[in-house]
Amino acid sequence: MKKNYGKVIGVKGNIAELEFIGDSPAINDVLVAEEDPSIRMQVYISSKTNSFFCFILGNSKDLVRGMRVVNSGKPIMFPVGKGLLGRVVDLFGSPLDGKGKIVYEKLEPIYHDYSSSINPISDISILQTGIKVIDLFCPLMKGGKMGLFGGAGVGKTMLLTEILHNIVGTSEGKSVSVFAGVGERSREGLELYEALQKTNSMHLSSLIFGTMGKNAAIRFLTAFASVRLAEFYRDVVGSDVLFFIDNLFRFAQAGNELSTLMNIIPSEDGYQATLESEMGLFHERLVSTDKAHITSIEAIYVPSDDLLDYSVQSIFPYLESIVVLSRNVYQQGLVPAIDILASSSGNLEPGIVGEFHYEVAINARNILKRAESLERIVSLVGESELSKEDQITYRRAKRIKYYMTQNFFVAEAQKEEKGNYVPLETTVKDVNSIIMGKYDKVSEEQFLYIGGISDIKNADQAAYSNN
Repeated sequence: MKKNYGKVIGVKGNIAELEFIGDSPAINDVLVAEEDPSIRMQVYISSKTNSFFCFILGNSKDLVRGMRVVNSGKPIMFPVGKGLLGRVVDLFGSPLDGKGKIVYEKLEPIYHDYSSSINPISDISILQTGIKVIDLFCPLMKGGKMGLFGGAGVGKTMLLTEILHNIVGTSEGKSVSVFAGVGERSREGLELYEALQKTNSMHLSSLIFGTMGKNAAIRFLTAFASVRLAEFYRDVVGSDVLFFIDNLFRFAQAGNELSTLMNIIPSEDGYQATLESEMGLFHERLVSTDKAHITSIEAIYVPSDDLLDYSVQSIFPYLESIVVLSRNVYQQGLVPAIDILASSSGNLEPGIVGEFHYEVAINARNILKRAESLERIVSLVGESELSKEDQITYRRAKRIKYYMTQNFFVAEAQKEEKGNYVPLETTVKDVNSIIMGKYDKVSEEQFLYIGGISDIKNADQAAYSNN
C-alpha cells in the first residue's frame, strides 16, 4: 500500500493544519508523525485546497512546522468486548484503573454509519429507577432518553450515579452500563468508580473518561468512543445497555473550543455552527434495535442556570424525559433537588404508565401548581390567612414535596443514612393517599427522607382516625 504523506504547516492550540501533496486523506483518518508514532492527529475538515484542520490527539508542544506525517488510512479504533466490563479506560482504550492490560475482542472505529443496516424498534415498558420523584413524574421508558438539567453543585452527578446503581444493580446481569465521563473532574470520576465498587455494580459497568484536564479534542471524541462500546454491547453481546454521559454540555463546549481555533464563524450564543449536527450524530446512534435496547441518561450542565442557553436547547429535541434540578429546591435542603413543575416527560401518558399512575401524577402536579400560587400570600401574611380549603391544599403540597425526598445508596458514606429503593407501585399508592387526605393529621416533617409512608411511625393510626 502506497503511503500518503503530509506536513504540518501550522499549530494553534489543539488544532494542527496540514498540507498534502498528492492524495488527500479522508475525514476522520488518523495521521501519525513519521519520526514519532506516538504523535497522532485526526483529520476533521478541509481548510483550503490540499490543506486540512486536524485534531491533535496528544500534546501540541510535540508538533513543529514542517514535521512529516503519514496517513494511517483508518479512523480512531477503540477496543470493544466483554473484557471492558469492570474497567476504566480513555479514548484509546488504555487502562486508567491500574488493573493491567485491557482484554478486548476487536478494534472498532469510533464513528459508524448504521443508516442502511439498523432495524430500530420501540418499547413501551417503563424502566423503574427506584427514585420516587422520577418514577412518578418523569418516567423513563426502556430504550428512551432522559436529560438531567441543572447548574453547578445541585446534584446532577449524584442523581445520575444513583440511577446507574439502582438499575444495573437490580438487573441481575441482564443489563450493562457504559459511562462516558466527558469534561468533568478526575475527582468525580474516582468517586463514581468507588461508589460503583461499594455497591457491587462496577463489574457490569464500563467507564470511559476524557476528563477536564484533557485537551478539547480528547473530550469531544470520548463521547463517540463511548457510544461505539454501547453499540457493541447492544449488537454483538445482545445486552440491554444503560448509557450515561456526564456531562453533555462539556461535549458541546469542547466542540466550541475546537471550532474557535479553526476560525469557523459561530452560530447562536457564540456556539459552533455545527452544534446541532454534532448533537444529532451523537444521539441518533443511541437507539434500540431488534437485538437489544440502549437507554440513555444524560447530565447537562446549565450555564448560569439558564435553560434558554443555545447548547441546552439543542439537546431538548432528542429527549423524552426532562428532569430539571433547581438551586432553590437544593437550598431548601430537599434532595434530589428536582423542580417537579419544570420537569416533564412524554412518557406520562395513560397508554404507557396506566390510568391510575397518570391520574395520580396529574393531580399531584395540580396541587403543587396551586400551592406555588399561594406561596406569595403565605410569605406576606402567613398561612393562617388562607381559606380552609387553600390551607389543606398548601399542606398536602408540602407533604408531596417532602415525600419526594430520598436517601441515596451512593451517598451513604457522606450522610450515614441508608439508601432507599422505592418501587413505583408504592410511590403511586402513597402519593394518592396524600392527595385523598388520608394523612392530613401526620405532620409534614415526617415525610422527609423516608422510603414509603409505611416508614412513618403511627401513620396508619393517624389515617385511621382521619376516617
